[in-house]
Amino acid sequence: MKPSLRFLPLFAALLSAGMVHAQQRGPALPSLDQLKATLNLTELQSAQISPLLDELAAAQKTLLDLQTKSGALRAGLAENVGAILTDAQKTQLSQLLNPVGARGGRGAPPVLADQPSPRADTNSQLAHTQLLAKARQGHIDVYLEGDSIVRRWGATDYPDYLANWKQNFFGWNAADFGWGADTIQNILWRLDNGELDGVNPKVIVLLAGTNNVGTQPGDDAKAAEISRGLKAVLDRFQRKAPGATVILTGIFPRNNSAPLLAFINKINDSLARLADGKKVRYLNINDKLADADGQIFPGMLNTDNLHPALKGYQVWADGLKPILTELLGPPAKEDLAPPPTGDPSAKPATPVSPPVTGAPAGR
Repeated sequence: MKPSLRFLPLFAALLSAGMVHAQQRGPALPSLDQLKATLNLTELQSAQISPLLDELAAAQKTLLDLQTKSGALRAGLAENVGAILTDAQKTQLSQLLNPVGARGGRGAPPVLADQPSPRADTNSQLAHTQLLAKARQGHIDVYLEGDSIVRRWGATDYPDYLANWKQNFFGWNAADFGWGADTIQNILWRLDNGELDGVNPKVIVLLAGTNNVGTQPGDDAKAAEISRGLKAVLDRFQRKAPGATVILTGIFPRNNSAPLLAFINKINDSLARLADGKKVRYLNINDKLADADGQIFPGMLNTDNLHPALKGYQVWADGLKPILTELLGPPAKEDLAPPPTGDPSAKPATPVSPPVTGAPAGR
């Protein structure tokens, strides 16, 4: 028996009455039994409505799948396009595709910064697999976590930065677990899904949050939310690696913006209060990267005014090394850390030194 279309207005009424509604984890439909009880349906009516209900459920599942895929592609596109775009172009693309607070599809509530959220695009999943394998290899005493600012430093597809990494950290068994375009939510998901399990590092270095900050200053509520998100990351560290000392790095300045730097400083002030000087150390190098008006010092960042150039990475290394020496002693003559990984989508690497004016800034 084919379902009668005369019952379609019934579903419209259910939708308008709120019995079919969208929640953060997806739409919820009433079961056939619920409809029977609520609407006092006859067996004939139930038989006619049942296939319509199944069809509606299938259509909504397809819509949710498409929204999930769209969100994942939106989140990962700017970082994962390989050599096609310059750094500045990728940053601008990410900002256009991912306006701050836009999470979960049209009309859905945002995923708060202290809630884990996955990156479902294929490249990010491949990178997650790489990082899981790296974690399983052991011999990691220094574990660096964060977004693309962290990732590029120890990545095979950024050979100039990788050389600087080895120059500064060889002998301390350091491993890079950053992933490009990650928000705090994405980092929480990776930590909840095995990337720190069983690693037991002695030191964890964290730099994250700039992708939550975005390009415009926010209000006090947004600053507090980002701080809560980073506190949640610290909680994961302390639960999964209780023996580690965490070096919590303040969010870097960006975009030559005094109002944006003031907003970042508000978050960093909250982060400083999370440090106890023992198990959580706070490191802020921003006065060496930009002046009090947020103007980036020459050579510190790439042309995107977001990612460090070699000079900026060296400033960060100079801040980290005295703490690492205090905690671990001088670096050994050999290094046992797992080999570095890179962007699974990256083409053969090319040098990425800060470009001359008008030249591409690299991947």
